[in-house]
Amino acid sequence: MTPTPTAQLFAGLPLDRAEHLREDVAALAALWPQARVIRLDPEGHAAARADGEGLALASGREFVDRFAQATFLGLSGGTPWFALDADPAGWPHWIDLRSAGARFSPFEAGLFAYARALGLWQRRSRFCPACGHRLGFARGGHVAECGNCGLEHYPRTDPAVIVLAESEGRVLLGRQPNWPAGQYSLIAGFVEPGESLEDAARRELAEETGIVAGACRYIASQPWPFPGTLMLGFRAEAEFMPPRVGRELEDARWFSADDIRREVAAGRLRLSSRISIARSLIDAWLAER
Repeated sequence: MTPTPTAQLFAGLPLDRAEHLREDVAALAALWPQARVIRLDPEGHAAARADGEGLALASGREFVDRFAQATFLGLSGGTPWFALDADPAGWPHWIDLRSAGARFSPFEAGLFAYARALGLWQRRSRFCPACGHRLGFARGGHVAECGNCGLEHYPRTDPAVIVLAESEGRVLLGRQPNWPAGQYSLIAGFVEPGESLEDAARRELAEETGIVAGACRYIASQPWPFPGTLMLGFRAEAEFMPPRVGRELEDARWFSADDIRREVAAGRLRLSSRISIARSLIDAWLAER
């Protein structure tokens, strides 16, 4: 039996997103004074505690006049959570999401990921793509409305497949030229229009490595807000053949489980970060062997 990958970081957030409250501006305003507020700088970093082990949360009472700029995230145990853009000069300690993913609790890492994804979408959605008119945000920050042509715009999430291709007891790993020395990961890429997820998985393998795959099986997904991707993890049965790399990869190789363990122990191979679904899929494959 195939081991199930561990729960993906940023996924399974125990938060009631309370969609019914997004339309009720008066209700959200009443929640604002007791809200817990995640502050984000223009680069998507969060205000952090001095020890870097968690969010430095503010209260809505500290920003009485800024409710209209806040984004409603949801409720947890009756506590309202919001996100708010902040001046980095107003707080000494800021942290990026990748670092926070390795240090924060799963709940705070998930909240940070959610807030960051919405915040980056808002910053990149200033003007209507249909008519060029300036957009305004509504429904707790989850909808961008055009006051000129009436179109509504919603947060963008881009689906991408990530594929663990296996053949004859080996797994296919590749590396991009800009990665740290010795780092390898699974093959991944965005889903194209008119394409199923399985089709995308097979196409990405063929385009990036020349490897032909057959059956593909969905395993798990992970929100990956860098800036707004949903990673969809698959395992694929592939033909065992020499990889042929193109412009996106500088190398691709087949590794046995023993190869991976030996090369990692020797410091010659670095796998994907433990916060990623790529690492989760690899670890689950290794656990079978």
